[in-house]
Amino acid sequence: MAKSKTVFVCQNCGSESPKWIGKCYSCGEWNTYVEEIAIVGKQSGSLSASPSSASARTKPVPVNEVAVDQVPRIDTRIGEFNRVLGGGMVPGALVLLGGEPGIGKSTLVLQMAMQLTSHTVLYVSGEESPQQIKLRADRLSKDQGAHCLVVSETSLEKIINHIDNTNPGLLIIDSVQTMEREGVESAPGSVSQIRECTAAILRVAKERSLPVLLIGHINKEGSLAGPKVLEHMVDVVLQFEGDRHYMYRILRSIKNRFGSTSEIGIFEMQGNGLREVTNPSEMLLAHQDEDMSGIAIAAAIEGMRPFLIEVQALASTAAYGTPQRSSTGFDLRRLNMLLAVLEKRAGFKLAAKDVFLNIAGGLRVSDPAIDLSVVSAVLSSNTDLSVSREVCLTGEVGLSGEIRPVTRIEQRIGEAEKLGFKTIVVPRYNKGIDFKKFDIRVVQAGKLEEAFKQLFA
Repeated sequence: MAKSKTVFVCQNCGSESPKWIGKCYSCGEWNTYVEEIAIVGKQSGSLSASPSSASARTKPVPVNEVAVDQVPRIDTRIGEFNRVLGGGMVPGALVLLGGEPGIGKSTLVLQMAMQLTSHTVLYVSGEESPQQIKLRADRLSKDQGAHCLVVSETSLEKIINHIDNTNPGLLIIDSVQTMEREGVESAPGSVSQIRECTAAILRVAKERSLPVLLIGHINKEGSLAGPKVLEHMVDVVLQFEGDRHYMYRILRSIKNRFGSTSEIGIFEMQGNGLREVTNPSEMLLAHQDEDMSGIAIAAAIEGMRPFLIEVQALASTAAYGTPQRSSTGFDLRRLNMLLAVLEKRAGFKLAAKDVFLNIAGGLRVSDPAIDLSVVSAVLSSNTDLSVSREVCLTGEVGLSGEIRPVTRIEQRIGEAEKLGFKTIVVPRYNKGIDFKKFDIRVVQAGKLEEAFKQLFA
């Protein structure tokens, strides 16, 4: 017979403790343990099973004899969303979409639901009423269809009943933190509720081959709220990010069992919804007639997509005793490393200078190939010498001051040529490439001094 007992569960990582403790021994967070009631009981059967009771479905088979059925993906009718998913929604997949409040998560999924006319979509909202969803739908699309069914519900058992009655082709739950399951004695949004509700939804998705899109909240650190096991249970984890002061949004794949995790999708927030940005290079470049110091153009790649970004830097004399180092859209530790390389290997004294770095457009870039543009922008601001707007750069800077080779150099050069740049500076050690087939002038540099001579000669 099952019985209940009281345990304390960390709301950050899900670790359990028989008594309350101030600091979690697993994740190190303070004051995160909350009392919950756990249902425990004995197993009705033994863990060992006889060979006769083993079903054919669970019988081990050689990997080369496993039959694989090619299941067509569901086209979401949004090209950037399909790109990040790896080609569309997979039947039976559980997709988790996270992002800051007000960034546009509900707008994105509702816009997809309104355009997906080939399937019946069940939109379950635990945060908004059907009237609020209707107002947003009117703003997104004038052509309202009967294929998108909306309901405001938080009970997991009632949601499963709605699935049985409507038999949808896509299920959207907004959000997983508002769902609650009967028998779990804890508040909605707690670790136990999120874990149990997600496990039940996952079982329904796999049994019915029903694609499910979950919307999740994030905490103040920027990671998904709830236990870490939530990200392990789902098939795809997407992050919808961007600055609310900018109109552009980035959809980034963190985990994807059906595609690449390095793809990004770019959207522009407008009054009638999100617009796909098919050419991000033109979006991220500020069109100015005159050259200005502290600006360099970098040829970067995110996933399979090349684009050019504008790197802005400001180096000025420190007003106080300790110089400031600030970076927006770029790793601050890597900026400090590049400044040390500039001072040690290139001979530029920046120890007493305030250095501020910004990636234009509110984009966050992790491609190491923009290192050369970062150091060029910093040096341009320090010497007050401008880098020509017709020149772009790509290359990773090493600790000895060398310019290391980068991947997919041909795609970067092709993107710069397409946007009308006259010259591109590339690493010398990218071998086996015929640069003569490009109309753009390709300058190869092996060290920082060689690149600076081309830029500031």
